[in-house]
Amino acid sequence: MNKIVIIGCGNVGMSYAYALLNQRTKVEELVLLDIDKEKTVGEAMDLNHCLAFAPSKIKIKAGDYSDCNDATIICIAAGKNQEVGETRLDLIKKNYDVFKSIITEINKTNFNGIYLIATNPVDIMSYITMKLSGQQNNKVIGSGTILDTARLRYLIGDELDINPKNIHAYVIGEHGDSEFVPWSNALVGLKSIDNYLDSNKLETIASSVKNSAYEIINRKGATYYGIGMCLVKITNSILDNDNSIITLSAFDKEKDIYYGMPCIVNKEGIKDIIKLDLNNEEIKMLENSINILKEYRNIIDK
Repeated sequence: MNKIVIIGCGNVGMSYAYALLNQRTKVEELVLLDIDKEKTVGEAMDLNHCLAFAPSKIKIKAGDYSDCNDATIICIAAGKNQEVGETRLDLIKKNYDVFKSIITEINKTNFNGIYLIATNPVDIMSYITMKLSGQQNNKVIGSGTILDTARLRYLIGDELDINPKNIHAYVIGEHGDSEFVPWSNALVGLKSIDNYLDSNKLETIASSVKNSAYEIINRKGATYYGIGMCLVKITNSILDNDNSIITLSAFDKEKDIYYGMPCIVNKEGIKDIIKLDLNNEEIKMLENSINILKEYRNIIDK
């Protein structure tokens, strides 16, 4: 049975749950788990009332950590919110203790599935999950730069009036201020993006992608619909075993850190990581992003 456990039923967790309910998936059971048990029961009731019009039949309930025993995927969306003026990395100390308490409970079960991490700063929280859980690194996945990549493709498609599904470009590195677009690898269909947009426009688009979350937070307090859809994309790729290429936060053994990069995803989690051919400037940008993440990782390791 394909069973998903969502730990943390705030805006992100419930956007993920609602998006799962609205798409045809192979999810057979959905379990909601949160420190606020009454709210979680209410959320499960509300979702169950949608089933008459949902494209797939899913058993939905509020549960507890015993439900992790036979889970296929545990998505952790619990944690403190990113406040106005705060970077994602400012959240590390606030969320480390949250994850320690959660994973301690999961470790008491027989769970051997895939961890899907949505809590920010997602690269660091993915690293923390791997270390605390002892799970294989290919089975600990962070949402990484999937949403940044979706924003990038939307903005390029909107600028060129082309379906964003035909834009092949990625955001890599930290899911945060040091992320960047390796434009040398960006294609519109089969043609280099340089055939369509000049360097000034590319810089404007990259800046818009990087600042999107801050702009949304300033206006409505948090972002959640976009990541909810992205988590469903990752979930479906795992359950469908379809070997999709998605920009996720994955573990680089050589660098000993998680960061966003294109990955092949299937039922085993991350099947492989695609190393892009970067130009010299892009190599420096990636190293900068990795070094920033390492500084924060070192805080945790101490």
